[in-house]
Amino acid sequence: MTERVAWPSALAGTPTVAVIERAIERQRLSHSLLLHGDDLDTLVLVAHAIADRLLNPPGTAAASHRDVAGGSHPDCHSLRPAGKMRQISADATRALIGKVQVTSSVAARKVAIIHEADRMHPAAANIFLKTLEEPPAHTTLLLLTARPYALLPTIRSRVLHFRFPTAATVVAADGWPAWLDDYRAWLGRLGEGVADKRAVADHVFTVYGLVARFAAVLEFATAEIWKLQKEKLPPDLDDEEQVAIETGIANGLRSRLFAEIEQATRGFARPRLAVKPGPTRRALVAAVEKLEHDAGLLRLNLNEAAVLEDFLLGSLRIWAKRPG
Repeated sequence: MTERVAWPSALAGTPTVAVIERAIERQRLSHSLLLHGDDLDTLVLVAHAIADRLLNPPGTAAASHRDVAGGSHPDCHSLRPAGKMRQISADATRALIGKVQVTSSVAARKVAIIHEADRMHPAAANIFLKTLEEPPAHTTLLLLTARPYALLPTIRSRVLHFRFPTAATVVAADGWPAWLDDYRAWLGRLGEGVADKRAVADHVFTVYGLVARFAAVLEFATAEIWKLQKEKLPPDLDDEEQVAIETGIANGLRSRLFAEIEQATRGFARPRLAVKPGPTRRALVAAVEKLEHDAGLLRLNLNEAAVLEDFLLGSLRIWAKRPG
């Protein structure tokens, strides 16, 4: 018996997965699904699990069973952002539509997975919209995105929405736990007081040290994840698609690191809320708002070093206890 592609362990048995599995068993799954959540890797795993159940239904002979996750199933097609700009072009979208409009090769159905659907160029989105309005027979379209509201409203209105919580674990990159420890320790020193210009200078030096170490952690972790991910990619990806995937890995990891900085900030403030609830609460709210604002600038392609520097310098003003 051929092994079924598993659901992410954190999602197995959840009501959402049960609804999808029941719809597949009854052959009543919608032709277009929007899979969204905070973690794109989780969404890819979900898409592969759905595609496997559609293309390799129970009773499929072992000789006919094809690997969906490995990219070897001829009736499972993927559309990904490409190039440094990480966009899905109109030409690539037309190519995908051409593939799903022909008869399936080995399965009774066809599946198309659109990775990071929010990266569609406006022209590509409008071309794809026509396919959603008149979907090819026996075809399921799976749109994956962490930013569902960046899609055209007309696309969102024509797909069935499923939100999946992240199955990602805490980042365990070399140097990252020590970075978080030093960040929290720095906040603690700020709370003890900044008495003179020399103390301010020392704290600024700490800021730039943290920025430099963050860049090193991100670069090393991205390279390690990409090394592992590259081995699992379908063999037919072109160079621009690989560049886009690598950039996406870096962006996703960067977002997770900033999320853990927010958690570390909250963890630092929690015990202090009992001692000085008013000032600590105001500082925490200001720090989180500052971090969320600066992290939002990452979507505008602002360099992460500049974003982190701005946040840490802002934190110096927010958390520093002034004399008197």
